[in-house]
Amino acid sequence: MTEPHVDEALKARVDRELGRFVADEADRFADLDAELEPVAAQLRAAVAHGKRLRAAFCYWGWRAAGQPDSDALVRASAAMELVHAAAVVHDDLIDDSPLRHGRPTAHLALRAVPHGRPRPKAAGRSLAMLVGDLLMSMAGQLFTGSGLPAAYLSRARPLWGELARDLIAGECLEILRTGAAPDTTDSLQVVRYKTAKYTVEQPLLIGAALAGGGPRLREAFRAYGVPLGEAFQLRDDLLGLFGDPARTGKASLDDLRGRRPTVLLAETWRAADGAERAALRRALAARNPGHAELIAVRGLMTRLGAPERVERMIAARVEEAARSLEEVELPGEAARALTGLAHAVTARGH
Repeated sequence: MTEPHVDEALKARVDRELGRFVADEADRFADLDAELEPVAAQLRAAVAHGKRLRAAFCYWGWRAAGQPDSDALVRASAAMELVHAAAVVHDDLIDDSPLRHGRPTAHLALRAVPHGRPRPKAAGRSLAMLVGDLLMSMAGQLFTGSGLPAAYLSRARPLWGELARDLIAGECLEILRTGAAPDTTDSLQVVRYKTAKYTVEQPLLIGAALAGGGPRLREAFRAYGVPLGEAFQLRDDLLGLFGDPARTGKASLDDLRGRRPTVLLAETWRAADGAERAALRRALAARNPGHAELIAVRGLMTRLGAPERVERMIAARVEEAARSLEEVELPGEAARALTGLAHAVTARGH
């Protein structure tokens, strides 16, 4: 997947902080016992790729509150990427996804580790779950050890609980609604909690809280962050089904194969007639739907105009996010960065 436009200098700084911190922690973990090295390798792999969007939003939340550039803030922002890395490992495990960035996901890579041991698939899944848990713990460690004053960190501490609660609620809702009758409102709620909040809104709010930003700024960030985060995930869903796997780094048709409650599926169901719904129901009820069946469902989505309706949802949310920035006075550089990010993170080629 190609990168949206994020300040390359900022991205490089975040990459350096993440690489240094995770390498040190992975080495300490592997030093406990040589058998742990394959697990440590997955910690390193978890942060080897990424757009660093969450770090960018945290950084610009800080700058929008009038604070200057800060290496300590970059380290705190990098912690957002460890939250994302943990969420990705757990999400791939829940969805049984085979690929991420064109490489085997953690639970598949770790399946081969316990040579000759019983139940290697279960062992790989268990090890991946623990990799995700450790990454989440490391996020808190990097954040609190960033070098920012304790008084600054205390302002943001409640938001960490909110971030974790919303993220896990979204994952739970997706599991509970998988296989249920498709519904656009329900699907958008999953999008909001599983992705939108922890991708845009909460990193912005954490950055603003660290900087001592006031209630008007926080209100503007909520108005900007939720619709933009939803647009980001809607774009990702479109790319997951209609994008080139060579660019996305993920297996295509996974969302359909897993019967996930996406907005695309819900919009297709809403527009379908009785016969089309019956065909959809048969394809999605199959224990192991074949490639041809899934391609047929994707074709039905196209014929019924679901991708175009999702495109309109994306455009409306980007416009809503951009308008919200006009309601608050921001430093020029921060305003330009956040306006640019609003369009870049939902671009068709991201």
